[in-house]
Amino acid sequence: RRRVERWDGDFLTVDEAAAFLRCNRKTVYEAVARNALRGVVRLGRVIRIHRTALLGWPSEEAAVPRGVDR
Repeated sequence: RRRVERWDGDFLTVDEAAAFLRCNRKTVYEAVARNALRGVVRLGRVIRIHRTALLGWPSEEAAVPRGVDR
């Protein structure tokens, strides 16, 4: 049986996010690890990134980790 993931078109894989941003996939993984990217969903080893989180990245506001006030 084939496993079907239920993700709508608003969530991207790391490879898709890197292509969208025109950067290396390692850059996206580093941004996820630093919590510099909002809209990240982790399910075990699976990482998905909401498309709207990428529209303003990298900007100063998007680079601020959640819960940190400036």
